[in-house]
Amino acid sequence: MKTPLGRLRTIGYIEGISFLLLLGIAMPLKYYAGLPEAVTILGWLHGIFFVLYLIAVAHVTLMHRWPVLRVLGAVIASIVPFGPFILDARLRTER
Repeated sequence: MKTPLGRLRTIGYIEGISFLLLLGIAMPLKYYAGLPEAVTILGWLHGIFFVLYLIAVAHVTLMHRWPVLRVLGAVIASIVPFGPFILDARLRTER
């Protein structure tokens, strides 16, 4: 996590997990168990991780001069389930 790319990968992993927890655990708890607090808490945490992810993408873009399509791909990856993990697999080969 010493490089901008390493930070993006780490934050992306955390953001991806928080998104899956929100969709796979908190949403069913809200709608099937009547516990909306799960979405409130996990949604808030996911929101923080999402903003940190976007900041990390901006930082990598500035440091590595990513083209617009690559930045767009990274942003789209953050809103697609399992997207950050797919992006991470591609970023793993970069330094």
